[in-house]
Amino acid sequence: MGNLCLYAKQDFPISDEQINEAILNALANRDIKKALIIPPDMSRSNSYAGPITRMLYRYLTDKNAQVDILPALGTHVPMSEEELDEMYTSIPHDRFLVHNWKTDTIKIGEVPAEFVKEISAGYFCEAVPVEINKRVLDKSYDIIISVGQVVPHEVVGMANYNKNIFVGCGGSGMINASHYIGALYGMEKMMGRDHTPVHKLFDYALEHFLQNVPILYMLTVTTVKGLEPQVECLSIGENRDTFEKAIAISQQKNLTFLDKRLKKVIVYLHEKEFKRTWIGNKAIYRTRMCIEDGGELVIIAPGLCGCGEDKENDRLIRKYGYVGRDRICRLTQENEDLQKSLSVAAHIIHSSSDDRFTITYAPGHMTREEIEGINYHYMSLEEAMEKYPIHSMKDGFNTIDSEEVFYISNPAVGLWAEHESFWGKE
Repeated sequence: MGNLCLYAKQDFPISDEQINEAILNALANRDIKKALIIPPDMSRSNSYAGPITRMLYRYLTDKNAQVDILPALGTHVPMSEEELDEMYTSIPHDRFLVHNWKTDTIKIGEVPAEFVKEISAGYFCEAVPVEINKRVLDKSYDIIISVGQVVPHEVVGMANYNKNIFVGCGGSGMINASHYIGALYGMEKMMGRDHTPVHKLFDYALEHFLQNVPILYMLTVTTVKGLEPQVECLSIGENRDTFEKAIAISQQKNLTFLDKRLKKVIVYLHEKEFKRTWIGNKAIYRTRMCIEDGGELVIIAPGLCGCGEDKENDRLIRKYGYVGRDRICRLTQENEDLQKSLSVAAHIIHSSSDDRFTITYAPGHMTREEIEGINYHYMSLEEAMEKYPIHSMKDGFNTIDSEEVFYISNPAVGLWAEHESFWGKE
């Protein structure tokens, strides 16, 4: 089939009826007896993947197809029954599979060291193993439908497309290497952009090792109005053009440019979506390009209860703390546990301001000792909620006690940057 792309018109988002019709058109004339759907987990609740996956499930089961659903967890914890019920309402739990990034993958190839060195500007000079969940290679599936959200991203530049496969359903070698390559190259040179080193890594792996796997991509671009996601673009197809069309819309809808850097930014992390700093630090990634030197970032996180998405990652973050790029690079060279967990080293690089601005967390379920132990400033949740009445604040500029602050109600839906510095990056 050719690519199919829907765009919102003026102030009217794409409707469920339009999405459902697009799904019917995309799957028409296909003989599908067994399908694997790969949607995101709860950390991408604004992707609109929930309703789209429900539409796909209903359509395919009405055609008597067997449907399996493999959430693209990457290193994240499995979805709870409550999260499945909330995001994928009415789909039986026994249709969901769980991806284990350490045990469920098969190595299908290797990206050569020479290519990796070239694309990473010499920052990383090792071959990268390509490992993906064995179910993606199961030839009994007539189709694999990858449902994802295109949005600025700290590791790859612009999520989604084949990141959903090589990270969301990937193994430790690819996850670790891709994260570290991006961190060393510099996320401020990548966020919001296409054709980054990590994109090139994934594109090489797709071209050389997955050409015979029948993947159909359904990619959304969303914005959030109030608490509800709105679909600005739905791009469906089997090749990279599907991704590039969605990127163009995301760059229009999900990037917020400011005329000057900001002195104080307040970010709210919804308690159901952000429970650990591994994901919650999007508050840092997505705002670092708009905060001035000496500025302040305050993160209000009522659901925050830990750091890493698995026990070992959590242990490493607590052991080393968010200590900045230069120090963590030295520590990685000196410590085997970090060498085996390059994605953690990358996360630590991403999650520090390198002392350029202060980062204060107001967590719901972590103590002062825990927050200060990972190298952040601490504020009690009660104090933060009293000082910054988020439920009466609007996204953007607010005046609180005669002080101008910039408020962001969900950092996962965009990227905020000072205009000149963003376009001045290579």
